[in-house]
Amino acid sequence: MRMHLVTLDLEGVLIPEIWVGLADRTGIDALRRTTRDEPDYDVLMRYRLDILRKHEIRVNTIHEVIGGMQPLEGAKEFMEWLRAQTRVIILSDTFAQFAGPLMAQLDYPTLFCHDLVIDKDGWITDYRLRQPDQKRKAVEAFRSLGFQIFAAGDSYNDVTMLESSDQPILFRPPESLRAEKPDWLVAETHSELRGYLEPLLCPA
Repeated sequence: MRMHLVTLDLEGVLIPEIWVGLADRTGIDALRRTTRDEPDYDVLMRYRLDILRKHEIRVNTIHEVIGGMQPLEGAKEFMEWLRAQTRVIILSDTFAQFAGPLMAQLDYPTLFCHDLVIDKDGWITDYRLRQPDQKRKAVEAFRSLGFQIFAAGDSYNDVTMLESSDQPILFRPPESLRAEKPDWLVAETHSELRGYLEPLLCPA
C-alpha cells in the first residue's frame, strides 16, 4: 500500500485571509482582492505592495492584524485529527514573516511558504518566492518519493497543486472555480473535508 500525504492550502482553508483582515483593519477595500479574484500571483502581490506604500502601511500593522486572528472554526480540531492519521504539509503563498502566530495556534504543522523583503524602517519592499509554482512542484516531488497525495485548497493559486494530486478537494471555493472544476469534490466545512479524507486514509 502506498504511503499517504495530505497537502493543504493555509489561508481560506485553515486560517482567515490575512489581507482581508488587513482590509477590515484599515478600511482599504482594495486589499480584499485575493487569489480567489486574481489568478496571477505576481500581479496580485505587486498590486498589494503598491497599496501598502500608497497608504503608508508598514509590516508592524500587518503583524497587529495577524496577532488578533484565530484559525477558522473547526480547523484546529480538523488538524489534530488529520495529523494523527497521516503526514500533513501546508503549501501556502503566504510569507514566513506573517505565519508564525497562526502556526502556533495550529500546533506548528510543517509549512512551505515564501519570504518578504522588509527594510530597516518596516516597509515591505518586495517578496521572494521559495520557488515558482511551488505547490505543484512540491506535490510532484512528494509523488516521486512514492507518496499518494490528497490535496485541499480554495483558490486559483491552488489549482496546479490540486491537479497534480491523486485526489483534489476544493474547500469553500469561489463559484467561478467550482464551475470550472465540476468533477472535483467540494467541502464547505472541516467536518465535510474530514468525511472525504477519512475513507482515503483509513479504508475499511
